[in-house]
Amino acid sequence: MLAEEVRARCAEIAASARRVTIHPDAARYDGGTSGLDPGLHRLDAPRDEVLRYVLILDAVNFGSGWFQELGTDTDALTARLTARGTPWTAAELREVSTGELAEVLGLPARHRLTGLYRHALRDLGAWLREPLELGSSAQAFAARLPYAEDPGFHKRAQIAANDLVLAGVADFDDVDRLTVFADNMLPHVLRADGVLEYAPELAARIDADEELQHGSPEEVELRACAVHACEGLAAVAGVAPRTLDNWLWHRGRSLGGRPHRTCTTAY
Repeated sequence: MLAEEVRARCAEIAASARRVTIHPDAARYDGGTSGLDPGLHRLDAPRDEVLRYVLILDAVNFGSGWFQELGTDTDALTARLTARGTPWTAAELREVSTGELAEVLGLPARHRLTGLYRHALRDLGAWLREPLELGSSAQAFAARLPYAEDPGFHKRAQIAANDLVLAGVADFDDVDRLTVFADNMLPHVLRADGVLEYAPELAARIDADEELQHGSPEEVELRACAVHACEGLAAVAGVAPRTLDNWLWHRGRSLGGRPHRTCTTAY
């Protein structure tokens, strides 16, 4: 199953990591903010609209490596997508243009990220069937989603399955078996709290805001060690990794410094 494969792969990478060290006892997490914000997300619409909204939101749940340049962030893009109203249908997604996306999201039409968002939404439109059968397994559903650019981590696919549950439109038997959703925020928080220690050269590159290439040994170790560390931290806290992910992500928004920067469609 998808999450179990992610879990095993990250454990293997963490065991041989040379640039990132895990200190599992450095911090303990006993609570935090979790769930979707009803003031930010479209959650009070009919079920089929909420379902499409969540899938659209997570189809474009990437691009943090460009956010500083564009003067935007996840909340700003979410708010604009919510303000659009009724989410695009499958047919509309298949025809969405960069010009329309630029207007909806407040982005330059010719920027690379706008084009990547268009591609992601058109892929979703080609895949989406209405009504959509979700099934009973979060892992199986995540494996079906057309968010395939992140082998070994499947961040957007896993978070989409979780967000459907948080939005109240899905009830997966195995949702608590999802791993945390490997992005750049989790390593940032874990580093600040002493759970992850970076080799001096890697720390200097991140602190200088140097871009780390997606799939590079450094970037893979950062994400894999965060996933593996969070398995133990979640067990100590007595919560599912998906809940710990929410706590850490929200905590990260109040921390100083910057997460590592990677221009990618994975996160």
